Amino acid sequence: MKKIVLFCMMLISSNVAAGWQDGQITQIIVRQSDGLHYFFMTGTATNRPTCAAEQKYWMIKDENSVAGKSQLSMLLTAYAAGKTIHVSGTGECSRWVDGEDVNVIYLK
Repeated sequence: MKKIVLFCMMLISSNVAAGWQDGQITQIIVRQSDGLHYFFMTGTATNRPTCAAEQKYWMIKDENSVAGKSQLSMLLTAYAAGKTIHVSGTGECSRWVDGEDVNVIYLK
């Protein structure tokens, strides 16, 4: 029982520290040197983790995964159509030291 409670607390605490933002894409950057994919948006990010508090960009955690490729596709679609998106982060900066990893992107 204690393990279940501890696991639930870990899930809750990781979601509490995750940032989110609504807005339109203003820039998408893809670096050849390390394959890094990141983007900037209009609007203000809320609840960013400490590691990403000073930066205004979001990172695709794994650009080689199916999810990462799908996220980039959604970003390009939203940018080309001028659509607003919602981005939710993971609360971590594992891809780069000062940019929050993207968890969810959806078109509004």
